[in-house]
Amino acid sequence: MKLKICGMKYPENIVEVSKQHPDYLGFIFYEKSTRYFNGEIPELPKSIKKVGVFVDAPWEEIISKIDQYDLDIVQLHGNETPEFCKLLQQTPIEIIKVFSVNDDFNFEVLAPYEAVCDYFLFDTKGKLPGGNGIPFNWKILKKYNSAKPFFLSGGIGIEEIDKIKKMNLPVHGIDVNSKFETGPGLKNASAIRELFLHKNNIMRTTYNVNEKGFYGNFGGAFIPEMLYPNVEELRQNYLQITAEPSFQQEFSNLLKDYVGRPTPLYFAERLSKEYNTKIYLKREDLCHTGAHKVNNTIGQILLAKRLGKTRIIAETGAGQHGVATATVCALMGLECIVYMGEIDIRRQAPNVARMKMLGAEVRPATSGSKTLKDATNEAIRDWINNPENTYYIIGSVVGPHPYPDMVARFQSVISAEIKSQLLEKEGRENPDYVIACVGGGSNAAGAFYHFLDDDQVNLIAVEAAGKGIHSGESAATSALGKIGIIHGSKTLLMQTDDGQITEPYSISAGLDYPGVGPMHAHLYETKRAEFLSITDDEAMHWGLKLSQLEGIIPAIETAHAFAVLDNKKFEPTDIVVINLSGRGDKDLNTYIDYFKF
Repeated sequence: MKLKICGMKYPENIVEVSKQHPDYLGFIFYEKSTRYFNGEIPELPKSIKKVGVFVDAPWEEIISKIDQYDLDIVQLHGNETPEFCKLLQQTPIEIIKVFSVNDDFNFEVLAPYEAVCDYFLFDTKGKLPGGNGIPFNWKILKKYNSAKPFFLSGGIGIEEIDKIKKMNLPVHGIDVNSKFETGPGLKNASAIRELFLHKNNIMRTTYNVNEKGFYGNFGGAFIPEMLYPNVEELRQNYLQITAEPSFQQEFSNLLKDYVGRPTPLYFAERLSKEYNTKIYLKREDLCHTGAHKVNNTIGQILLAKRLGKTRIIAETGAGQHGVATATVCALMGLECIVYMGEIDIRRQAPNVARMKMLGAEVRPATSGSKTLKDATNEAIRDWINNPENTYYIIGSVVGPHPYPDMVARFQSVISAEIKSQLLEKEGRENPDYVIACVGGGSNAAGAFYHFLDDDQVNLIAVEAAGKGIHSGESAATSALGKIGIIHGSKTLLMQTDDGQITEPYSISAGLDYPGVGPMHAHLYETKRAEFLSITDDEAMHWGLKLSQLEGIIPAIETAHAFAVLDNKKFEPTDIVVINLSGRGDKDLNTYIDYFKF
């Protein structure tokens, strides 16, 4: 949960409060307020976002203040219309729309603002704009039915923190002001420090799975009764088995001697020069089999053997997980069946040949869109019919608990290596940004894992917009999805109004999944990660650009992540790590058809 300290006024006090690293500092540009700000904002840590608070101010005044103070967020505390907010959306700035609440508040008034602001803020209704140091009846927020994150304000002191926690509401952040002042605009620094300690102790947001298999509101195991024994056997044993010293030793040895870990953290000099920032590439494309997928299949095949399973099934889209599964089955001498959508079989022919050469049987999925979703359906049916001897190696952080957690743990080696390699190269463990593409999201989960609880590291997840987010041919789950259940997990899911799954589309076979893993749904809902959507054309452009700029041909899935460089501005001192999750050999036919080589 974020902390916003509003009504800052005096430069020395601003510097003192900023040492506690709040998430937001608010500056009131409303002349009737006793906390009216009309000075110079001292230099603040980059992690602190500057919020400008306005009350029915003219457009020109707001734009002027944004430019003068380099504001990150505008907070609208008056009667600003949705049309006014939409006009502000033309600026590269976030918008908080404030609503004053009493017991008769009608939440339907929020609907016109849903698409034109980034956050709501709920404060106590009084005679004047702004807080009056009194909490409103927070129970009314139980009627809140929007997915829009919101701030809670109105007389919040340390004693109110416990109450907010117990309400279990989707509060993005708390906004504090008068209860931490010795005078209007003069904050009590020692009280602020105490607030931080108390908040961090009892309200720490966790981004890892809980004991019930949920990441916040997402996850769980929503499965048919016939599948319950299979999943329950895995749930009861995976943590104990994977913690055994013999498992850890064998897993570590295979990652080192068979997979080829650690993979390099490569400083992309030409790319860094062009974008005037420090760009490192985590070279998962150099893993054996050509992608990060093998980290997970090594772990799961060892688990399957310890559970006494002799037959392995898997699903695959781009083919990299299928190849990685076929590879470890050949290594361990186990039967391997890989389900793959009929369309993906055609467009990923090289990987199909590799799977067959490794001894796997590739079974086509001919229903639905004939892609990854349908391959997963077929694999689940197989597992239901063959529970005794069969183990299902899921390739991403999707499916029923414990799969999302288990896959993330096996892939977490990626972020563990990033930390140690950055320490060696830059003298610090943490980058400023970690960027990864997301379909189901296993490579992103691995790249993010050891940075999840450190808000100083910005996480960027990149989805496939296909031919455009609203083109009808897209796989941008964060932009188009609603809460639903797919393959045994509650998550964000592309679906029609009556709950039917929408067929996804992407030129990349590994990103055309209609949902996203529950960890990523949680990261999106809490705004811990920023989600961006990249079109086919942008990704293909970057596949060619990276090839010619750094001599690395990326998988088309991975190429989506690089397109962030054209969509986001980085500082020269920033350290940006892009997870290069797979190599482009498998996609050469798609590249050839697209560029007419």
